[in-house]
Amino acid sequence: MSASNPKKNSFFGGAAILTAGIIIVKLIGALYKIPLGNILSDRGFADFNTAYDIYSLLIIISTGGLPVALSKMVSEANAQGRVNQVNRVFHLAAVAFCVLGTLSFIIMAVFPKQLAGLMNNSRSYWSILALSPAVFFICPMSALRGYFQGHSLMTPTAISQILEAMCKLVIGLVLASLIMRAGQDESLAAAGAILGVSVGVLLAMLYMYWCYRGHQAHQRKSKDTPDGSREILSTLAKLAIPITIGSSIIAATNILDSAILMDRLQEALGMTEDAARTLKGVYNKTMTLYNLPSSFMVPLTSSVIPAVSAARTVRNYKQGALISETTLRTTALLALPAGVGLFVLGEPIIRLLYPSTEDVALAGWMLSVLGIASIAVCFMLVSNSIMQAHKLVTLPMVTTLIGCILKLIVGYVLIGNPDIGIRGGAISTVACFGIIALLDLVIIKLALPRSLSYVRVFAKPALAAAAMGASAWAICGLLSKVLVKLGPFQMKGEDGLAILDQAGQAILSWKGNALAVMAAIGVAAVVYFALILFTRAISREDLSLMPKGDKIAKVLHIQ
Repeated sequence: MSASNPKKNSFFGGAAILTAGIIIVKLIGALYKIPLGNILSDRGFADFNTAYDIYSLLIIISTGGLPVALSKMVSEANAQGRVNQVNRVFHLAAVAFCVLGTLSFIIMAVFPKQLAGLMNNSRSYWSILALSPAVFFICPMSALRGYFQGHSLMTPTAISQILEAMCKLVIGLVLASLIMRAGQDESLAAAGAILGVSVGVLLAMLYMYWCYRGHQAHQRKSKDTPDGSREILSTLAKLAIPITIGSSIIAATNILDSAILMDRLQEALGMTEDAARTLKGVYNKTMTLYNLPSSFMVPLTSSVIPAVSAARTVRNYKQGALISETTLRTTALLALPAGVGLFVLGEPIIRLLYPSTEDVALAGWMLSVLGIASIAVCFMLVSNSIMQAHKLVTLPMVTTLIGCILKLIVGYVLIGNPDIGIRGGAISTVACFGIIALLDLVIIKLALPRSLSYVRVFAKPALAAAAMGASAWAICGLLSKVLVKLGPFQMKGEDGLAILDQAGQAILSWKGNALAVMAAIGVAAVVYFALILFTRAISREDLSLMPKGDKIAKVLHIQ
C-alpha cells in the first residue's frame, strides 16, 4: 500500500497484528487444553470446563460490548483531536468496567458452592473459586485494550493476549501436574490448572497498564471541553448493550446446556455425580478439538467487513456481493476439509491426543459428529460478519437465538434417552449451528444481488473434501490394521509369545495409531490440495483475502 493512505495502512496493519495474535493464542490454547486433558482425569476436566463456562458468561456480560463501544468513541474523539474527551471517555469506561468486574468477582468468589450446585457439579467448587480473580482483572484490562484499539494501536492487545495465554499454559499445566503427583483430588488439580488463567490475566493487565502509562507520557496537551459524564455513559451504554446481548446468547446457552447435561445424566439416567462428571469430561475433550477449525476464521471475519463496507460506500453493491461470495467460498475451502477430517478420523485423533480418556470409542463418535458441527460454526461466524457488513445487524442475533433454543430442547430430550445419553450433546450441537448457518446463508442469498451463487461456493470444495476424507479414512484404517499386526511380531520371545506387558502393548498401539493418523493427514492434504488446483476451485480473488495471498497466487500460477 502506498503511504498516501495512512488510515487504510493503519487499519489493515492493525487487523493483521490482531489476527496473528489471535491465531497464536488459539494455538497456545490447544497446547494447554490437550495435555491438560491427559494430566487431569475426565472428572477433573469436567470440573475445569464447568468453571470456565460460568467465567465465559460473566466475562461477556462484563466486557462483551464495552471495549467495542469504548474503542469507537475513543477513535472518533481522537480523529477530532479532542484529547480531553478521549481521557474522559476512558476514565468513565474504566470505572464502569471495574464496577462490573467487582460484581462478577463477588458472584464467583462468594457463591462458588451455589454456582457449582446450579451446574449440577458440586466438585467444580474449587475451580470456580480459583477463577474468580480473573473475572475482575480482565475488566480493567478490557478497558485498556479498548483504549489502544481506539488509537489504532493493536500491538499492546496482541502481546497481552499472548502473555495471558503463555502464563495459562505454563503455570496451569505445572500446578495441575504437581497437584496430581502429590496424590490430591482431581478437583483440586483442576483448580490449580485454572489458577494459571487468573495469574495470566493479572500479568496481562499489568502489561497493558504499563503501556498506557507510556502512551499517556507522550500525549499532547489539549484545550477541548469534554462531554458530560451522563452523556458519555449514555452513549457507551447504547453502543455496548446490543453487542453484549448478542454475544451473551451462545455463552448463556453453554451454561444452560452444561447444567442440563449433568442434570439429565443424573436424574433421567440415574447416574451418580462422579459418573456424570466422567462423561462430561469426555464430552469436553471432544469440544476442545471441535473448536479449533473456527479459530482460523479470524482473518476472514476481520477482512470482509471493511472490504464490503468500502464497496457499499461507493454504492457498488454488486462488488460487495462478489466479495461476500469469495469470502464464503474461502470459508468452504478451509472449513470443509477440517470438518471432514474430524468426521472420518474422530476416534484415531482421540487415541492420539487423549489416550487417557476412559471411553475412547464414545469420544471418537462424538468428535466425528462434532466435525460436522464445526463446518456449520465456521459458516455462522463468517455469515454473521457478512450480514453486519451489509448492515443486517439484528438478524444474526435472531438466527443465533433460534439455534440455541433448538440446542437446549434437543439436548434435553436426547440426553435423557438411555439409548443416546451423552451423545445427545453432540447431536444437539449439530442441530444448533446447522440451523443457524442454514438460516444465515438463506438470508444472505435473499438480501444480496443474484450474482451470489452457492453452486460456485460449495460444489468444488465439497467434492475435493469428500475425496480427501475418503483417502484419509482408507489410509488410516489400512495402516492401523497393518501396524497393529506387525507390532507384536517384532517383540516375540523364543516360545513365540509376546513379551510385552499391558503397558508396553498400549504404547505400541498408540505409536501405530499415531503413525497411521499422521500418514492419513499427510496423504489427505496432498489429495485435497491437488484437487483444489486441478478443479480451479480457488481463484486469485479468494487468496487476496488471506495474508500474502497475492504472492501465493503468483507462486501457484492461479489467475
